[in-house]
Amino acid sequence: MLDFFTIFSKGGLVLWCFQGVRGPAATAPVNALIRSVLLQERGGNNSFTHEALTLKYKLDNQFELVFVVGFQKILTLTYVDKLIDDVHKEFRDKYRNEFQQKGALGLLNGTFDFKDDFMRLLRDAEESSKVRAPTVMKTFEQSLKSQKTVKCMIETRGEKPKEKVKNKKNKGSKKDGTEAVAVPSKASAADKQLSAAGDKEELTKDEILQKNREEFFRRHMKAGEKSRSPKPDAQKEKGKKPRVWDLGNSNAKVLDYSNSATNGSAEACPVEEFDPDMALGDKNREPGRLYDLEYESDDEAEEEKVVQNPSKPSVKKGGLGGMFGMLKGLVGSKSLTRDDMDPVLEKMKDHLIAKNVAAEIAVQLCESVAKKLEGKVMGTFTTVTSTVKQALQEALVQILQPQRRVDVLRDVMDAQRNRRPYVVTFCGVNGVGKSTNLAKISFWLIENGFSVLIAACDTFRAGAVEQLRTHTRRLNALHPPESHGGRTMVQLYEKGYGKDAAGIAMEAISYARNQGFDVVLVDTAGRMQDNAPLMTALAKLIAVNAPDLVLFVGEALVGNEAVDQLVKFNKALADHSMAQTPRLIDGIVLTKFDTIDDKVGAAISMTYITSKPIVFVGTGQTYCDLRSLNAKAVVAALMKA
Repeated sequence: MLDFFTIFSKGGLVLWCFQGVRGPAATAPVNALIRSVLLQERGGNNSFTHEALTLKYKLDNQFELVFVVGFQKILTLTYVDKLIDDVHKEFRDKYRNEFQQKGALGLLNGTFDFKDDFMRLLRDAEESSKVRAPTVMKTFEQSLKSQKTVKCMIETRGEKPKEKVKNKKNKGSKKDGTEAVAVPSKASAADKQLSAAGDKEELTKDEILQKNREEFFRRHMKAGEKSRSPKPDAQKEKGKKPRVWDLGNSNAKVLDYSNSATNGSAEACPVEEFDPDMALGDKNREPGRLYDLEYESDDEAEEEKVVQNPSKPSVKKGGLGGMFGMLKGLVGSKSLTRDDMDPVLEKMKDHLIAKNVAAEIAVQLCESVAKKLEGKVMGTFTTVTSTVKQALQEALVQILQPQRRVDVLRDVMDAQRNRRPYVVTFCGVNGVGKSTNLAKISFWLIENGFSVLIAACDTFRAGAVEQLRTHTRRLNALHPPESHGGRTMVQLYEKGYGKDAAGIAMEAISYARNQGFDVVLVDTAGRMQDNAPLMTALAKLIAVNAPDLVLFVGEALVGNEAVDQLVKFNKALADHSMAQTPRLIDGIVLTKFDTIDDKVGAAISMTYITSKPIVFVGTGQTYCDLRSLNAKAVVAALMKA
C-alpha cells in the first residue's frame, strides 16, 4: 500500500498530494529527496531511500514538475513504475493548456482536482500486477536441441585422443612461426609406432605421450650432436672480479662507512643549513591566507568543430548546402529526446572516464543529466552538444559545492571561547601524504595565530615519529618563540613505537588542554581499507577521543580506487563503532594534485560518492602549497578536451 503520492513544481509549490496511510506527513522524506538528490545532481537512479521509506520519482522537464511516490521499503510493489508513468501522462494531458497559457500563474492560482483520476489509475495498476500470465515453458520443438541431428551428437570412442595427440605434436614443432602441415603420404615415426602398437595391443594415452616425447628428444639429440662444433677447453677462473665502472673510484676505502666512530654518530654529521625560503616557496604570498586552486581553462575550444579540407570542396545541393551545413545540429523550439542525447552522453561518459572519474559514477552522472534534460524545450540556434555539456558542467559544479561549509578557523575560535583544544584526526591508506599535509596545515594554523600540538599516533611505521619531529623543528625555525612573545607555537607529543594509538591521542588532548594549545592534530598510521583489525583500532581512536573534525587523506591520482577507499573507510567507522550514532568522515584532504595535470576526476568521485567536502588540496612540496578547492577551476580542467 502506498504511503503518499505528491506532485510539486521544481520551485517548491505543491500542486496535489495523496496520503495513503495515517502517519507522518510526506514533508520530511520529500525534503530529504530534494536536498540529497535533486539539488545535488544525483538523479541517475529514480529510487531514493529515507529511513523506512522508499521514494520513487519522475521529472517533467517541460513543465518543471516532479512526481514522487513513497511506500515502505519492506514491501515489493511491482506496479509503482507503471503507476507513476500513468499519473505523469494523465496529469500532463489534463492540465496541459493551463500550464502552457498561464505559466507560473497557472501553478499559483490553479485548482488541481486529481483524486478521482488518481484512484482510477491506482486500481488499474494494482489489477494489472495481479493479472499476470503464467510463464509458459518452451516445447521441445522450440528448443535448440530439437534442431540437432542424432548423428552430430554421437561421439566415437578414440577420436578425441587422436586429435589431442596431433595438436600437442604441432605445439612441439619448430618455433620459426610456420605451421606444421600434415602430409598423408609421409607418415611420422610416431604414427608408425602407434599403428604398429595398435595391432598388438591398445596403448593408453600416457603411453602414447611418453613414446612421442622419447622420439622427439632422440631426434633433436642427434641433430644437436651433428651441428655442435668442438671448442677448445678454456680454463675457468675461480672467483669473481669486481666490476670497474667508467667514472667510478677504484679505491674501496673511500666507500667504506663501517667505522663505528662516524656511522650514525650525531657529532660527526654536518649541521643542517635550513633555508626558510626553500620551505616557504612563494615570497610574495600573504601570510595565513589559504589561496584557491587555480586552473586556466581553454574557452576557445568549441565542442563541435567542422574541419573542411580545401582540396575537397563540399557538394552543395541547390546552392544552399553550405547554409544547411552550418545549421546542422541546431534545435529550434523542440523537446529533447533520449535518442538525441545518447550519442553526446556516450562521448561525455568516455571523456569523464579518461579524466579519472570512476566508471560507475560517470554513468550515473550522464544518466542524471539525461533525466534532467529529457523533454525540455530548447531554444533556437542551440545545439544538443552545447546543451548537454552546459548541463553536465552545472551538475559537476553543484556536486563539488559542499553541502556544509567547513570553516576550520571559525571552529577553532569557537573552541577557544569554550577553553578547549580543537581536535583534528587524519586517516587514510599508506603513503598518501598524511604527515606531510599535516605539517602544511600546522603551518597554516600557526600563521593565523593558533598554537598547535601534533600527536604522533602512528606507532607502527618506522620513522613516523622522526618525520614529525623534523617537521616540528622546521616549523619552530620558521616561527620561533621570539616572534610570538616567547610562546612555542608547535610541539610534538610522542610516546615512541608499539603503543596504543587511542591512548596516546587521549593523553595528547589532555596535555593540550592543560598547556593551553589551540589545536591538536592527530596523525594516525596508514592502513588499507580491507584490514579489519586496523580499521577497528581507528574506529576505537575516533570513538574514544571524539575529535571535532575527521579528515580522510586521499590521493588525486588513484582514480577508481579513491571511491573504494572512501566508501570502505566510512563503512568501517560505522560498523566498528560502539556508539548509536557513529562518527564518520567529515571532510577530505586531496593530496598530490600537482601530479595529475587535467585528470582531476578523483575529486568528482570522492565528493559524489559520500557528499563530503574537500577541505584542503595539497599541490606541492613546500609548506605554502596548501589550497582550497575551487569548483569552477576543477570543472574547467575536467571538461578540457
